[in-house]
Amino acid sequence: MSLSEKENLGQLDGAKPDAPLVWEKITAYCAYQDRCIMEVRGKLEDLGVEGDTITSLVEKLVEQGFVDEKRFVEAFVRGRFLIKKWGRVRIRQELKLRGISEDLVREGISWIEPDQYIEVLNSLADRKWQATKESDTFLKKGKVQRFLLFRGFEYDLVRESLDRITTQF
Repeated sequence: MSLSEKENLGQLDGAKPDAPLVWEKITAYCAYQDRCIMEVRGKLEDLGVEGDTITSLVEKLVEQGFVDEKRFVEAFVRGRFLIKKWGRVRIRQELKLRGISEDLVREGISWIEPDQYIEVLNSLADRKWQATKESDTFLKKGKVQRFLLFRGFEYDLVRESLDRITTQF
């Protein structure tokens, strides 16, 4: 935490942060975009809040609707799939890293329409194939495959997409 943040929270003398100010900052943090509980806990720790106080603040935030993991998962999946064009594997990994339960992860992933998923995968594969300057088809396939796997698409689907491309070109 920077010196100015400590000044703002009244912590220069090592005292505990000012509760109303912490509440104001954490509600603004949660209102800005959907957050998961792990992110909120991390922010509270950054603000100098400790132990049981973190737990009680998180519970209060959940009760008042500032934090809703189901809403977070839905927004996360939508954003990562529609905007960043991530596959299900990568989205699942990122949600698990954020401490989201397997049930919520499964529910969030199920939001992705299979037809739209294949369409996005094929679109990315086509675009990457066109952009890759490699002349050797085998090496070119490898580059595109690595790109799509890194994006989080399943190996079987990537292979099908690459087979489709190589029969076209």
